[in-house]
Amino acid sequence: MRRALLILCTCLLLAGFAWPDGGSALSHRLVAPGGASPLLPTARIEQAIARLPHREGRVATSAGVSLFWRAFDPGAYRLDYAYRPDGTQRGRMDFSLDFDAPTARPVAPRGTVLLLHGWMMDGGSLLPWSLQLAQAGYRTISLDLRNHGRSGAAPSGYGLREARDVADAVAALRAQGEIVGPLHVMGVSYGAATAIFSARELGMQVDNVIAIESFANAGHAIRDMVPHLLHKAPETVAQQFTHRWLRWRMDDQALERAIATAGEALELPLDKIDVGAALAQVPACVLLVHGREDEHVPVAHGRALAAAAPRAHYVEVPGEDHISLPMRLDLLAPTVIDWLDNASPKRFCPQPLALTA
Repeated sequence: MRRALLILCTCLLLAGFAWPDGGSALSHRLVAPGGASPLLPTARIEQAIARLPHREGRVATSAGVSLFWRAFDPGAYRLDYAYRPDGTQRGRMDFSLDFDAPTARPVAPRGTVLLLHGWMMDGGSLLPWSLQLAQAGYRTISLDLRNHGRSGAAPSGYGLREARDVADAVAALRAQGEIVGPLHVMGVSYGAATAIFSARELGMQVDNVIAIESFANAGHAIRDMVPHLLHKAPETVAQQFTHRWLRWRMDDQALERAIATAGEALELPLDKIDVGAALAQVPACVLLVHGREDEHVPVAHGRALAAAAPRAHYVEVPGEDHISLPMRLDLLAPTVIDWLDNASPKRFCPQPLALTA
């Protein structure tokens, strides 16, 4: 029976910052996300998942973190996706997702796609991608990264520590028979950076990486994002007063102190988390995608990654930003699926299929 799922901004991955104590509270938020994004309609997603055949479980990492995973097999989901941008207010859009629960016995997967979400999200936020790629013949497995969703808490690593978690999860899931065929890793924003670090960690175990809206350097990304979030147009009277107060408290020096304090707490200087350096060491085929209008993680990050790894293929999408681009399955899915179908480091990494609206 066809069911409708309305998901509001589920792919906004770096959001939800609110700092009543200025820079001190920001440093705490940088150390750990501190909850789920209010933009994530968890109840609706879980209701949809409950109507779909899937498997889920937990794996333990070498760092002692319990990671939650969820898998969907290939099938005829008869996906009906509709993207609905709201042109009246920038950054506000939604989409509808209708589907059928497959009734036929699952066919052998063409490979496995590991999906990695972003900051303050969880694997459920990538449900549309999970089903889109499963419909294309791939088994999809979403992971809740450490400090997110149903996974355990541990010091954040901005992709570095999470990559070791991912490698441990891959080993455990492969032993359980969940990972079959070529392995591909796809991530969005924080998850995109994690995907790149994970591909370096896993080496030749990964065939393809799709990184959407990744940052190039963690410290630089925070310096870009925080001022943008503080100066974006408030939506309520309460937010007007909050933004004014935060802008007064969060000057450049306070921001630098917050970044330094977070790095000390994590024992990991955020300015040294260099995604580009990791990307240059990835043997897999890599597809980088970035929205030209991104103000959360500006397009300069995508261009820096492309410059750091000439073997990677870079697609810059005009008219899309950090919020909208991951939601554009209608725009991205044909290119992503074609890339998964045809790119392989054992053969060659072709030019990606041109995007068509």
